[in-house]
Amino acid sequence: MTWLYHPLQIPLGLIVWGMWFIALYSGLSVGCAIGPPDAAAGPWNWLNIVLGGASLATVALLLGLSALCWRASRRVGKDERAKRFIARVGASVHLVAVLATLFIALPIVGLPPCV
Repeated sequence: MTWLYHPLQIPLGLIVWGMWFIALYSGLSVGCAIGPPDAAAGPWNWLNIVLGGASLATVALLLGLSALCWRASRRVGKDERAKRFIARVGASVHLVAVLATLFIALPIVGLPPCV
């Protein structure tokens, strides 16, 4: 699994987060334009469930990538510091992207869309 030591691992978590961010707000806009859910139903409607599911899938992907990078950093020998650095920084950035995803997805739990 040499791809875990590639320098692209460092920004990959934020790239995944950015794609999720664009998809979240695009999906919200399209969902509100197609058929806005009833605001009286509160936050538990079809649009928030779809957006929440996409958010949970993104969190799971980022957590999985973080765990893979961290395990890969532990398997590297002492003489390969660059690989260890890339894997550990990549794991950390993936965790930052998880926190950003959870923070931005938090309104899905409590607020109705399209209001």
